[in-house]
Amino acid sequence: MKLLQFLSVLVFCTFSAQKALPFDSLKLKETRDMFADDYGSLYFYKNKDFSFTKYDSLGKQLGKMMFTVPFKVQGVQNPLSIALFSENAQEMKFVDQNLNEIQKLDFKQKFTFIKHAYAEDLQQIWLMDESMKRLIQYNFRNDTTINSFPFDASFDDLIDLLVFENKVYILSKNQFRVYNLKFEKLFEAPVENAKRFRRENEIILIVAKNTIFKYNPEKGLTKIFEDPDAQIVDKNSLAYFEVKDNKLYLYTLENIANIKKLKDAENQKKELEKSIEKLEKEKSEKTDIIKLMDEIEDLGF
Repeated sequence: MKLLQFLSVLVFCTFSAQKALPFDSLKLKETRDMFADDYGSLYFYKNKDFSFTKYDSLGKQLGKMMFTVPFKVQGVQNPLSIALFSENAQEMKFVDQNLNEIQKLDFKQKFTFIKHAYAEDLQQIWLMDESMKRLIQYNFRNDTTINSFPFDASFDDLIDLLVFENKVYILSKNQFRVYNLKFEKLFEAPVENAKRFRRENEIILIVAKNTIFKYNPEKGLTKIFEDPDAQIVDKNSLAYFEVKDNKLYLYTLENIANIKKLKDAENQKKELEKSIEKLEKEKSEKTDIIKLMDEIEDLGF
């Protein structure tokens, strides 16, 4: 009875930790990726029509872009200047808080073939030039190349690129690697269904299909959020978000910590139950042996 009561409390606390947001399921259907900024706005990218749409927390549309070719959204930490890159078009666009284009960079005019581009700030971008096998630091404000670093590694399956504090972070669908600017490998680890990087100050995060990882140079990769049933996950500075069964849910950081404590407690309870079960089995076996010895003694042996 006590076990059933404990499980009921655990289920209640787990479901109380998530909050369903009022989003029409049709808006979430066929969404390939989701982004959340720190102002409560949510962004959805759909592969079917190459659309990028911004909503407030109540589901009201605030802006929308339509593309003719696929674009990859770098992130929405700065909603006043969101960077998007298209390998197909060899372009990078910057859009404002209403998703209006404020600048476009055409790499075809200056470079050979850019595999990926990462906007470091409002002046500099890092370009992975696949044809020339070089990583280029480019100031697009004054159209000058600051640095150029040769690399001989193959990044055919490159999904995302991030450069921070003289380290190059490379993400493929199932692999995460860290290099220095000499392209000497510093770290490597498998990551299933990886999608993109997210940087929060000094912290490097990896957003995968239904998992978010944190990278620590000393500890490696650790999971900070996971839901095997989620279609899409993301986070901002205050909460985690997930799309599951075409519904949008929010988890606060505090609730995630409470869920972890509950899971740890549940694991400890399971270990205790196993120990008690083992002791009871041993006790039962000893009792059976004593009974058998008594029966033999009664027979006169």
